[in-house]
Amino acid sequence: MSSIGRTPASERSQYLTPASERSQYITPPMTPGLLSSEGHGGSAFESSGRNSTGQAGPGDVSSPSDTGSSNSTQVPERSGTGAQKANAALEREADEVGGNLEKSRAERQEEEEDEQNRVDWDGPDDPANPQNWSLRKKWWLSGLVIFLTVNCTFASAAPSGAVMPVMMQFQISEVIATLALTSSFLIGYCIGPLFWSTFSELFGRKPIFIISMFSYTAFIIGPPLAKNWWTIFITRLLSGAAASAPLTNAGGLIADVMNPTHRGFAMSAFSGSVFLGPALAPVVGSFVTQTVGWEWVFWVLLIYSFLSWAFVACFLEETFAPVLLKKKAVRLRKEGNAKAWAPLERQDFSFRGIAERTLFRPFHILALEPMLVLITIYISVVYGLLYGLFEGVPVVFATLRPTEFNLGLSSLPFLAVLIGTTVGALWNVKMWWKYYDLQELWKGSPPPEERLIGCMWAAPFLVVGLFWFGWTGAYPSVHWIAPTLALIPIGISFTLIFISLLTYITDSYLAYSASALAANTIIRSATASGFPLFTRIWWTSYWGPQWSCTLLGCVALILAPSPFLFYIYGSRIRTHSKWAPAPDLEIRKQLEQEGYLPQDSISKTLRDASARSGLSEYRRRRNAEKDASQKA
Repeated sequence: MSSIGRTPASERSQYLTPASERSQYITPPMTPGLLSSEGHGGSAFESSGRNSTGQAGPGDVSSPSDTGSSNSTQVPERSGTGAQKANAALEREADEVGGNLEKSRAERQEEEEDEQNRVDWDGPDDPANPQNWSLRKKWWLSGLVIFLTVNCTFASAAPSGAVMPVMMQFQISEVIATLALTSSFLIGYCIGPLFWSTFSELFGRKPIFIISMFSYTAFIIGPPLAKNWWTIFITRLLSGAAASAPLTNAGGLIADVMNPTHRGFAMSAFSGSVFLGPALAPVVGSFVTQTVGWEWVFWVLLIYSFLSWAFVACFLEETFAPVLLKKKAVRLRKEGNAKAWAPLERQDFSFRGIAERTLFRPFHILALEPMLVLITIYISVVYGLLYGLFEGVPVVFATLRPTEFNLGLSSLPFLAVLIGTTVGALWNVKMWWKYYDLQELWKGSPPPEERLIGCMWAAPFLVVGLFWFGWTGAYPSVHWIAPTLALIPIGISFTLIFISLLTYITDSYLAYSASALAANTIIRSATASGFPLFTRIWWTSYWGPQWSCTLLGCVALILAPSPFLFYIYGSRIRTHSKWAPAPDLEIRKQLEQEGYLPQDSISKTLRDASARSGLSEYRRRRNAEKDASQKA
């Protein structure tokens, strides 16, 4: 009996006999033997080697009709009570085996029926599938979440010009005022991503955007009505946690509706919006603070956020496919198909499952992936540098050049950062045109390292821009246009590095990209929250802008080779990763055999190792095929 429990039903079914046919093998009390000559201790029916035609094989139990067969081994008959008991045991065992077989057949039928009731799209052209919506509708929804992203990132930096008035009103230090107004909001960015992405998997994109934007709008009321700096700190912290929803879910919505052809442009616009808000916010915030008071910075934010919430509530549609299929399953059950079900309804959404995905997995991946650690450090320094400039630019222009700039005018150089981020986004779009040919050449899976081209261009720009800004801005004798122009390459590098590294993480970690991006978001937001606290001390101390930027420039110089190293060795690093698969290596071998790439290309020069080295040959063959088809 024990052997029956150990044998899977799928293996027993090939040699067990149905209950309806068992009578030819089970006879009254004169049954011959109970065990075959193999004697392995299992039941006679399990040890039987009877094939699908019913012919006996080695070790079969002999029925009366088998007596004399050369393939059967006879065991002396047992008579009397012992034989009856043995035969009864055999019958019970046979009934159990047959029952298990019938049960396994019933389970298979039930699984097949269950799979037939699984809700899916009605074909590849189902109009309910967000991927099949009109391009106009897709861009409208993408533009709406990009608008939300600009709103939320704008709020992170808008109060940076209100530090001095808040210091005087609440009699606090400059560090505490910066912590309450700017750093607290960025600390909220560290908390929100742990929950918003998972909640969107449970309830969909739309309800999460509505709830988060409403919460963000409500908490904005706190700072202008505050009676102490703690109230400002807490309400700004909660505002930041709520405002992080577009940062975590906007990219998901774009991926929901956009196919790969248009997704690159939409993601480039989204990534640019992450820097558009912080670049524009100090200009608006400083002029508002100077003209009508620091409280009105938050009233302006309240109006902006309320309009954003109203747009979301009225115009945003649900785009997350699993949630849409769940709604379809609910509708089908109401219409009479009680067995209809959607995959989302059977996911593990227990507290333990959610906690593992949101709290543990991001840090687990980060701890085991040196590649992700280095990328996160690089992007965190760049992101923190942006918020460090909010403290440095007023020092360079208002403090060192007071006759030319007041509080409002000292924020205008941030428009150079805005110009740089716009140029960077457009540059990135131009580079992605070639990526579509790469997708065709590499059968849909080009090496993720090709996403690093923009970062490779941006790394030197960042180093040059930092040294340029620091050593021209530190001396009032140098015309203000010189440090202002230095902010343009800094803005270009911000956008290109941000877009390149985030898309590289997404393409490298595939199924685990959400966890990898969550870890990256938390670390970079924590870093950015600390930069405004200590960089202003650097700018105003004996270090001055020149040595502060020299230190930051040296850090950027040390990190600058990392995109080049990943471009060359990234594929081989991913072969040793548990979380980042490398399917492109197999495709590379096929392309080498087809003559698109030189043999053993990955170990040759940078030019040969590049995935783009086969584009010219690919285009030549494609054009030749087109010419041949036209002539035919």
